[in-house]
Amino acid sequence: MNNFSVYNPTRIHFGHGQTARLADEIPAGARVMLVYGGGSIKRNGVYADVLAALAACDVIEFGGVEANPEYETLLRAVAAGRDHAVDWIVGVGGGSVLDAAKFIAAAVVLPATIDPWLIVGNRTPLASALPIGCVLTLPATGSESNFTSVITRRETCDKVSFKNALVFPRFCVMDPAVCRSLPPRQLGNGVVDAFVHTTEQYLTYDNEARLQDRVAEGILQTLVEVAPRLLADPGDTAAAANFMWAANQAMFGLVGAGRPQDWTSHAISHELTALFGIDHGQTLALILPSLLDYCFDAKRERLAQYGRRVWALSGDEATVARAAIARTREFFESVGVATRLAAYGVDDAAAAAQAVREQLHRHGRVALGERQALTPEDCAAIVLGAA
Repeated sequence: MNNFSVYNPTRIHFGHGQTARLADEIPAGARVMLVYGGGSIKRNGVYADVLAALAACDVIEFGGVEANPEYETLLRAVAAGRDHAVDWIVGVGGGSVLDAAKFIAAAVVLPATIDPWLIVGNRTPLASALPIGCVLTLPATGSESNFTSVITRRETCDKVSFKNALVFPRFCVMDPAVCRSLPPRQLGNGVVDAFVHTTEQYLTYDNEARLQDRVAEGILQTLVEVAPRLLADPGDTAAAANFMWAANQAMFGLVGAGRPQDWTSHAISHELTALFGIDHGQTLALILPSLLDYCFDAKRERLAQYGRRVWALSGDEATVARAAIARTREFFESVGVATRLAAYGVDDAAAAAQAVREQLHRHGRVALGERQALTPEDCAAIVLGAA
């Protein structure tokens, strides 16, 4: 096991009716910017619950955050936050809204002489950020209790992350009842996202991090068990609770502690989303099975462990490893997320692969994977494998 440090200061309020805890977390009289996406929170009752909990605060609203939060949109939020001298940011939504909240919280207090785009990619130091609260409405990314944000800049086809401990949310509210209003596409994407977050930290190579392995396997098994129930009945509160907690724990910081990590699937996924507008969960479903095929020899031992422990497969190492990849692809398809490029209207796989290769070079992502051995050319081959 490698050396590691774990820090997570986010207080989690989990369960039915916990939105009311906003009144305990945010002081009366605070000037709060409420950040959200489309109109779903107004239809499912979350919006009304949040406003009720913030009745003692001065609230301004910023809606319309995109599924992949766009820099151009967020600059308008930053300007509004400065104009109203807000002192709290509260994001209500899924990972995209919560990522947006983190960027806004950092950019509002950034000196006017610094280009806010430099926050993305960690190209400028942050001295401070506004406090952030989160109300999660779509389990998937774990953004509600981690320090990572991913922002898209449409004009340059960039989708890039930043990480900073200053943007850890102070608290998050997680009420599994919100899952009952989610459409199957969002649920399926969320399941895939949580699943691949886990495999990025688990399907690498063994380094005697046994507890972390078991935590990862528990998350994967939980997702496999509850996803069919949740898709059949989004109102299944027990399934929803386990899905929400599994998605959170995948990115809480414990799974990857002391472990070698990959993240190639995410690097390729971000480029595909920026280039073709395919949902993040969908691009992960495209890439992970192809990456596992491409890196089979390097990952065979871990794939066999994964196959035996998560899928209860038996046989020799190579047979189990191959079958585990097949079961992964089948699982993604079973939750309604296709695993081939043509399903998303990308018929020229060679052109897509070339575009991804060029983007990775442009972003300096030239040594990827748990051993930093994958080049943009390897990643192009992985995209081709998803044809």
